[in-house]
Amino acid sequence: MKYFNGFSLQREEKLFTSYLINSDYCVTGFSYGAQKALEYVYHSKERIDRLILLSPAFFQTQKPSFIRTQLRYFEAGKTDYVQQFLSNVTYHSSLDLSGYLEVGTREELESLLTYHWDTNKMQEILDKGTTIEVFLGSEDKIIDAQEAFHFFSPLSTTYFIKNVGHLLST
Repeated sequence: MKYFNGFSLQREEKLFTSYLINSDYCVTGFSYGAQKALEYVYHSKERIDRLILLSPAFFQTQKPSFIRTQLRYFEAGKTDYVQQFLSNVTYHSSLDLSGYLEVGTREELESLLTYHWDTNKMQEILDKGTTIEVFLGSEDKIIDAQEAFHFFSPLSTTYFIKNVGHLLST
């Protein structure tokens, strides 16, 4: 399995073992990593049977002012921004993510916030025979999970898990 990390995280795939499939033909990504996973699968010439998107970073319904504000806060204090961000990631969970912390860059944050999920790309991935699964938490404090559900559900098997946040755990 190929795994793509979330923003400012490393090795956090250990937190998602119940969602992962240990196969050479599976690609998985969490949050920002879900964007990277989709792009990897889209551009790949290799056989990929399953694409698993865990709490995909979905911000395309946000106003430009939201994106500018996030980038401004990040530039004003990376450490504080990332600590608050991780606090929101762990909302509804008691997990400590400090052991997984790797502060991201402004460029990564901007890429994450401005990424546009493309239905045509997703359809092309499906047409290649790849199954797409999306997992969303109903109590997510990072993304608007309802908006993400409405976007992803026509194109994938989409699970909307009650009483969990961005980490998909309690």
